[in-house]
Formats: sequence, C-alpha cells, structure tokens
Amino acid sequence: MKRKSFHCLLSIIALGFSIDLCNSLDDPYKTLGIPKSSTVPEIKKAYKQLAKEWHPDKNDDPSAEDKFVEITQAYELLTDPERRKQFDTFGRMEEPRPRHEYRRYDPVDDLFAGTGFRFQYSDRDITLFHKLSITTRAFENMLVPKSYRTPYLILFYSDWCFACLQVEPVWRRIMEELEPIGVGIATAHAENEPMLARRVSIHSLPCLIILVDGKPIVYKESLFSVQKVVEFVRNKLPYRLIQSVTDDGLDEFLAGWVDNKVRALVFQRQGPVRLRYLLTAFAYRDRVAFAFVQTNTAKGEAVRARLQVPPDMDSLLLFNENTERPVASVSMINIPVQTLQDVINSNKYLLLPRLSSQELLDALCPASPRKRLCVLLVSQNTPHHEPHRQSLRRFAQEANYADKVCFMYIFQERQVEFVHALLSGESSPGQPLVAILWRRDQKHIRYEWLPEGQDWASYNTTKQHLEPAIERLLRATQAMTHEAVIGELIDEQAQGIISKVITKLLITYDILRDNLDKEHILPVVSVIATVVVILAAGYLMAYLMKLEETRVQEEFASKPRKGKTAVYQPSLKLHELRAETYNGLVRLLRPGCRTILLLLDTQSRPVLLPKFHKHVWPYRKNKTLMFAHLNLDRGLSWYKELLQLSLAESRDQPLNVNPRNCIGTVLSLNGLRKYFCMYHAKHPECLGTKGTRRMKRMTKQLSVDPAGSFMGFDETDSEESDLSDVEQGLKPITQNGDKYSHVIFQENLLDGLPNWLDRLFEGTTHRYYINYWPDFNAK
Repeated sequence: MKRKSFHCLLSIIALGFSIDLCNSLDDPYKTLGIPKSSTVPEIKKAYKQLAKEWHPDKNDDPSAEDKFVEITQAYELLTDPERRKQFDTFGRMEEPRPRHEYRRYDPVDDLFAGTGFRFQYSDRDITLFHKLSITTRAFENMLVPKSYRTPYLILFYSDWCFACLQVEPVWRRIMEELEPIGVGIATAHAENEPMLARRVSIHSLPCLIILVDGKPIVYKESLFSVQKVVEFVRNKLPYRLIQSVTDDGLDEFLAGWVDNKVRALVFQRQGPVRLRYLLTAFAYRDRVAFAFVQTNTAKGEAVRARLQVPPDMDSLLLFNENTERPVASVSMINIPVQTLQDVINSNKYLLLPRLSSQELLDALCPASPRKRLCVLLVSQNTPHHEPHRQSLRRFAQEANYADKVCFMYIFQERQVEFVHALLSGESSPGQPLVAILWRRDQKHIRYEWLPEGQDWASYNTTKQHLEPAIERLLRATQAMTHEAVIGELIDEQAQGIISKVITKLLITYDILRDNLDKEHILPVVSVIATVVVILAAGYLMAYLMKLEETRVQEEFASKPRKGKTAVYQPSLKLHELRAETYNGLVRLLRPGCRTILLLLDTQSRPVLLPKFHKHVWPYRKNKTLMFAHLNLDRGLSWYKELLQLSLAESRDQPLNVNPRNCIGTVLSLNGLRKYFCMYHAKHPECLGTKGTRRMKRMTKQLSVDPAGSFMGFDETDSEESDLSDVEQGLKPITQNGDKYSHVIFQENLLDGLPNWLDRLFEGTTHRYYINYWPDFNAK
C-alpha cells in the first residue's frame, strides 16, 4: 500500500513539472528575446549569450538552473526545423510521442474485436488529425512555398469518417517514419476546407496527397501499408536527384564545380539510396550536387579506398574547388538528418562562388545596417581571367575574417545591369576589377574600387592591395566613396524555353499516368485515334488535291495555242460595254457592286487592253467588281452625256469632246448610288500633291471650260491633232520638243492606275454624282 502511494506521489510531481515546463515554454522566442524572423545563426548567438549569463556555475541566482533549462529547451525547439515549423504554424507544441510497436493492421480484427460485436476504439480518435489540420490559406502561403525544399504529406479527413478512424494508427506510424527524416506532415478537414479539397482533386476520404514543388499528387494505393507510402514519397521526388558514380566518373563529377555548386558524395554499402539522403539532396539541390557510391561493388570499393571512407558506415563527403581533399566529412551508421543539414549548411558555398542569382546575392552578401563587406571580382567568362579568379580564391581560403567578409566574382557579360550600376553608366571594364561592397538595404549599396591597372592574377599583388583595404573599411568610421542603386540579378540557372517545355511534358505525362484509370483509358485512346484519323484524312485530301492540280497544269501545258505552249491560269473576263450589256454592267448592278470601265478606241485597243488586264488582275477574286471596256468609236455620245450630267451647272450647248484625248480614261461606275470616279493620266487626282490641292477647283473649271480643259477635250484644231499624233507615237517628239514636252504616250497612260485603284478602294477618290444614267445608243 505504501509502495502504491509512493508511485502516485511521483506521478503527481512529474505531472506538475511537465505542466510548469509547458507553461514556461509558451513562447520560445520570448524566452530567447529574439523576433520570429530570426535565422539559425541569430538563434545560436542569442542562446550563447543567455547560456553564459544563466549557467548555474556562473550565476548564483536560485532560479538560474530552471532558467538555464528553459533557455536550452527553447534553443532546441527553434533549431529543430520541424518543431519550429509546427510551433509557427499552430502556435503550440506537442509533447514527444513515445514510439509504439504496432501490430499488423487487420480491419476485421478491429471491427469485431472481443466477444460479441463491441467495437474497440479505446486507442483511436481523430484528435491527432485536428492538431495537424491546416487551412487553405496556410496551404497556399506556407506549405506551397516550403514544398520546393521539403515535400509534404497531407491527409484529408472528416469528422464522421469511419475509414479515417481506422487509418489513424497507420498515420501515426507514417509520421514516426517520415517526419524525422525530412518529410512535412499535415492534415486537412475536407468539409471545412472544400476549396482546398477541390483544388487537389480529392476523390474519397481518407485521401493522402504529396505536395512537391508546389504540385499536389494524389496517392491511390492502400493507406494501410506504410511501405507503399514510403515508396510513393520516393517515386514522386524529382528524377536523378543523386547520380551514381564509380571510380571511372569520380574525377569528372568532382571537377564539375564550375556550375557553381558544391559536390557531395554519399557512401552506402547497399542500394538504393536511403530516403533521408534523397530528401537532403532535394532540399539543397540549388547549391549542392549529390552523387552516390555503392561500396559493396568493385568500382565503389575503389572509390571508398581512394578517399579512405570507413567500410561499415554511411558517409557524406563535401568537396569545393579542391577536388583532392574533402572540405567536410561525416561517417555514422545512421547519419541523423540534423547532422546532415548542419554539415551542409556550413559548407554549401564554394570558396569563391559566382553571383548567378538574386537569391545567392542575398545569402552571401545580405543587406545589413551593420557594415559587412563583400569582395567582388568583376571578370569575364574567359580562360584568360581564370588566373585572376584563382588568385582571389587563394586569398579567400587563407583569409580569416569570420562572418565579416565574403568573397565572390561575377561575369560582367551575364549580369550587365548590375555591373553597369556599379560603373555609374560608364563602359564595362576591359580588364578584371575588384570592388568592396556593403549592402545597406536591398537596393542601395556603398562600394569602393581597388586601384586599377594592378595585376590581379598575382597572388602577392592581390594580397598587398586587398588586405589593407579590407582592414581599413572594416572600421566603422571609414566611409566608402561610391554609392549605387542596383536591381535584381538575372537567374543564370533558370530553365530555358526547351527545358521548360520538356519539363511540362514530363509533368503532364505523370499527371495523366496517375489520374487515368482503366475506365478512362478507352475514351482517351478513342479521342487520340479520332484526332489522328482527322489529321491523316486532311493530309490525304491535300495530297490528292495537289496531284489533281499538277495533272491539270500538265494537261493544259500539253495543248499548243497559237504556236506557243499555253499556261493554265484562272481567267479574268473583260466585258465590252454595248447596248445589250449596258443594263447588266451599269443600271442593274447589285448593291455594293461596281464596274471598272476602260475607254479606248480601235487604234489603241492592242496597247491599252493588255495593260488594263494586267493592272486589274489582282482584283479578279473580288466578287463585287466587274471589268469592262468601251470603244469610243461607238460609245462617244454616251460618254459626252455622262460628262454633261456630272457638271455642277447646266449647259445649253453640248460638250465638244475630242475622243483622242479620252483614251486611257478609267471610270468606276456605281450603278445603284449613281456616281462615278475618274482616272486619267492628266487628271488632277493623278498629278500628286499639287493635283490634290487643285481638286477643289476642278468642278469650277469643268463648268467654266465647257469640255474640261484639264484634259483638252475641246481642242480640235490642227495643233491638237498634232499633239494627239505625238501621244500615239505617229510623230517623233523631236519636232518642236518644247511644245510637246508634256506629252504622255499611249503605253504610259495606265502607269498610275494601280495607285488610283488603291485610293478608290480606300474611298479617297473624288465622286461625280448624276441624277440618272443616260441611255446607251451606239453610233
């Protein structure tokens, strides 16, 4: 009895201590006196200061021991990424869960356990699901960004889900297996977060998804198999996170640091690579390139012996520019994830890294109100500048400035805007230059150039000028001479268009493979087959049409026409305006249609008609146009009456029109709206800008001068007869050259027709309206 009471007393004391400990750790940030945005180095710095102050051996305060324990536990929580994430997400901490040995799960045993039909739910509830539950906002703002470094398993459940209750012990074991090695764990209430459930395509409850690189993928196997879930996580990580190397490819892999990444070798006795190493490689893939060496093979044993790695333990070796000796190494039977992260975080940059992205600049040279110097070598991507980089690299290796100074270089042809900002708009340097920077904030920097004209390829010269400059500028009172505003750096590792397309195709393939069930395969295959048949039929039809066109052309080419080989072309019919075609070409034209009419005579027909046909050929497919010609030998009276009707003032005397001056005139007749437009080589519209300015005077000239003096319609004397003969080529121009200097020959009368047609269809030509169309009486 006394023994039982003693045990009860111990339990009460332990419970009280646990409650007191939980209350004291309500806010670990407040315990350490740091903001929530603090980084791991800042947390360590605050812990060291408080530990020195409250260590029981150095502090006589009676509460120093409790305070020291509280500080230590706050530090352990905040330096554990998963526990810190859990506290930041839910605002509370869980007590460490003891590991349980779970028996093989059998739903039938659990459903009808014991005598009778009494269900056994004594150790199962969904309280754990509620503790880990996230909202849609937390999914979007927290988990999606973090999924590019840490994959997340999210279980969707609901309150009245019997299957969710059955899977609860399996979920606990999944947490115990995957959470310690770097997999994020969360749950979501499907009924409380319907938008999130629709986004990730939840088909039933419970439903497990994995979130990798911002993309959710649904797990469709049995949730009662932990091994299948582990394999699911392994298969959904990006392809070739860790490549296998042997003694043959080791040197090539280690020499690949020119891609600005540290090299990491993982040694393991048997394959495949353990999931914890895959997850570590996924988290640091931007800065570290991983390779796997299997030591139970002959070539793997050669690598192990060469690098002197223990044979019976897992090992991690990190290499920078020095490929002969690792910069850090760790060997254990089971390397903890936290140990892996600590080793990589301390050595994830090269001795002299290249500024290749804004993220790298923020990590190497962060903005700080306190002076922190960054030594930057501005060089070009050429072997001639490699000695300069090697000299600065050696200086960086031998220097000991702790966290106060970092060293880096940049390719000026890749980061042009950044370099030009440093040069304040001047031309890019023709030789490597060294600058010392201090980023005051994200956009503003202060800097100072080291003396130009120095041989930076020489280590002694580099040390001679760089060491005193750093010592001088590290003093708080020393100011820098230049200041500049910089923008974001270009991401040189960003994928190109081809890589993005290939990646998108692979992602699409994975989505289709994961989401297409057997009942979906037949419809998809049917759709694809239909598209293929349609494309094949279209190609076949085009091929047959091409063959038919070739056959028709060969048939026409084989028929002789007037001693020449005929060439097949689509026809353009030119109608002749006569009494029997007048109504169809003019009076009864359909709305919106026009007739393009050429005026000629029997003598000029062989010259003008082919040229007219050539100029109107491009408009042959326009169904609103008809093309015709009028022989003035028979239709001069109709043309006279048309001009008479277009005058602004009525005339008592008929017009006296010279038909020789009318040839080459082109009329556009709109039968419905009763107007026409006129083209002539000497018409004011066709004389350029001067003719355009004279358009307003043209109608007055027509009314003052009975026949329209701008074309000389009323000149019938011998002089006009001579002029017409010259225009038709009957007399040489050498006779009275000055007198006939304005002559336009028949073959040139239609040279300006294409430009006039363009203005006609633009609607910028002058329109002559009439009251009615005159009768056509051929004489």
